[in-house]
Amino acid sequence: MECHGATCEIKIPPGARKVVLAGNPNVGKSVFFNAFTGLYVDVSNYPGTTLEISYGRLGNDVILDTPGVYGISSFNPEERVARDIILSADVVINIVDAVHLERDLFLTQQIIDMGLPLVVALNMMDEAARQGLKINHQRLQEILGVPVIPTVAVKKQGFEELKKAVALARVGNSLPEIESLIQPLLDKVHNRAEALLILEGDPYVAARHRIKPMDKREEIYLARRRYVDAVVAEVVREINGGASWQAKLSRLMVQPVTGIPLLLFTLWLLYEFVGVFIAQTVVGITEEGIMQTYYEPFIRSLLNPLFPPHSALGTIFIGEFGVLTMTITYILGLLLPLVLGFYLSLSVLEDSGYLPRIAVLVDRALMRLGLNGRGIIPIILGFGCVTAATITTRLLNSERERRIATFLLAMNIPCSAQLAVITAMLAGLGAGYAAAYVALLFTILAFTGTLLNRVLPGKPNDLLIDLPPLRLPNATNVFKKTLTRTSVFIKEATPLFALGALLIGILQVSGLLVRLQDLATPLTVNWLQLPKEAATAFIMGFIRRDFGAAGLYKLALSPSQVLVALITITIFVPCIASTLVIFKERGIKEGLIVWPTIMLLAFLIGGIISRVLI
Repeated sequence: MECHGATCEIKIPPGARKVVLAGNPNVGKSVFFNAFTGLYVDVSNYPGTTLEISYGRLGNDVILDTPGVYGISSFNPEERVARDIILSADVVINIVDAVHLERDLFLTQQIIDMGLPLVVALNMMDEAARQGLKINHQRLQEILGVPVIPTVAVKKQGFEELKKAVALARVGNSLPEIESLIQPLLDKVHNRAEALLILEGDPYVAARHRIKPMDKREEIYLARRRYVDAVVAEVVREINGGASWQAKLSRLMVQPVTGIPLLLFTLWLLYEFVGVFIAQTVVGITEEGIMQTYYEPFIRSLLNPLFPPHSALGTIFIGEFGVLTMTITYILGLLLPLVLGFYLSLSVLEDSGYLPRIAVLVDRALMRLGLNGRGIIPIILGFGCVTAATITTRLLNSERERRIATFLLAMNIPCSAQLAVITAMLAGLGAGYAAAYVALLFTILAFTGTLLNRVLPGKPNDLLIDLPPLRLPNATNVFKKTLTRTSVFIKEATPLFALGALLIGILQVSGLLVRLQDLATPLTVNWLQLPKEAATAFIMGFIRRDFGAAGLYKLALSPSQVLVALITITIFVPCIASTLVIFKERGIKEGLIVWPTIMLLAFLIGGIISRVLI
């Protein structure tokens, strides 16, 4: 598939059509995609971006998902990727929310104006009926000039009709106002879709044709808006009134007085499920009960004849941090259950419609940290696994927001494995010290985010998000999304963990690991006023965060020293897997800024606190 100069990794078989799903955010595209492709899904980064594009087979054709957009333009990376994929489509399936036709049909009409073969899936018809809306889809089909299929995605109603309608896709009825504007440009561009985008002022498409973008966007947009409003007025009729219980609950979720207690309760449930049940009970079984008890002894006994335990190769491959021991144990025993648990929770929040409401609720607070409400997603994920959360910063709208979120995750958010040890240490000190730890960490988070927001050029994007109807999550959809996301993460994390284990093994064999511990001793003893052995805990914390916290757990520390040590090791550079993901997501140059900066701030803040408390 050629993506206008960049070759995608998406393979289109000869003779297959590119069927593209397009629609506004939260219209149910993922449900259609999962139903059409089953579990036979691939995910690739779009060339030149960190945005993931899902694709799979639809009969003899290839179907591609696109980021949710409100219009085809170039204002952000999601829109540019969606634009290029839609431009390359042989057929577009446009998913439309029946409850919000006046909003969604704007994109529909733009695709029609581009001259692309189109089928419209009129989704959420059940929700429209609940809200007292009756939609004449046959009249809508006549007006648009393309097939319109009523669907209820969560119940798979209309799916077979939609699949059959793909063969009937056709170019619809474009706006008369556009024809007089576009005809002169077609002689130069020879592509109606791209000519329209040039008329609408798209600089990227215009640059590809070496002509200047035109300034007809407002004129075309106003004409399109008037037309869509007239269409909606003709095909939609209200048959009764009254807000449903879902609508009432939705309002409670976004109002601070009621929404904050509901959010706190939800976060407590998440912590109990992921932080307690998954991170402690399940991981205890998978990591200690299975991997460390059965797998590691087996692999060591199998390879001992080839790699004696105390040899250099034995240390690197089957030692305490071995590539074939620690890496496999971490991936299967620790990361897999944690990531499954969090992606399951995230999928439930998404499918129920609650996640967008959390984003709306916290938007104002996060704007002060340089993020909008979407930033709550990686922050919540970070309390499960900072490595996974760093990857999900791709969901944010701008490089600036991704940069801020990555820094805050690396510096301020303890993962569930580390948090379990921290909780155990604080539990013995009383509620006062636990409250002090939370207050200090929250203050550091707020100060750091505010500072980054002021120092970095630009400003956070406004939160433009639709609130889908609240509903019970669909088990099949939740399962497929969880499985797909988890498999993608494990594929990305495994080589990073193997590389980290190899690095630690080399440090051990060369004696540099002990040397690093000795070099850190003056810093931990003189500046942080902690025992000499704390240096080892910080080194181990870089290998794995809970190892560092566990190392502190074994030391004889005063309550004040415990607080200083826990604050420092929480802020301290995240584990090697998270660090490698930071370099992968943000690039080597930016990673080399983030990594030492956080390390410096950890010891600086820890030392200042120690001077106050000890």
